[in-house]
Amino acid sequence: MRHKLAVLANIANALNQADITWAVGGSLLLFLKGKVESFHDIDIMVDEDQAGQAAAALASLGRELPYKPNPKYATRHFHEFVIDGVGVDMLAGFVIISKGRSVECPLRADDITGSTEVMGAHIPLHSLAEWHRYYQLMGRKDRADQIFSKKDSEKFGSME
Repeated sequence: MRHKLAVLANIANALNQADITWAVGGSLLLFLKGKVESFHDIDIMVDEDQAGQAAAALASLGRELPYKPNPKYATRHFHEFVIDGVGVDMLAGFVIISKGRSVECPLRADDITGSTEVMGAHIPLHSLAEWHRYYQLMGRKDRADQIFSKKDSEKFGSME
């Protein structure tokens, strides 16, 4: 886990130095918010207008993998990297296919609802409420339930 966090810190330093609007999402967000005890890879949400810059910054740190389409998503800029042995997914213009429709899930500055520090690096955090909605759209009830209690889910309602 410490190694993955060190890779995250290196990524953060590169993206912050390039003045890119970005935030951590996915299971890493849940880990950093204390909702889960581990995470598999690093999911980075990026402002769509800065997708090229962000991909170049990440490519300078590691190796980009060939694109593998997934019918569950229509994300406009999806790049998968291996950086120091850690899987990193970069998403800009995130689109989830849910019940036959495309749902736009872009990173918006107002959805960056907090930050943390990891090994001296500033890490912007995407909205848990947005990730609750995303996981519902993906049909990942298990993950959605890890974000909010049943009482919280009733307050926020179904986001589908």
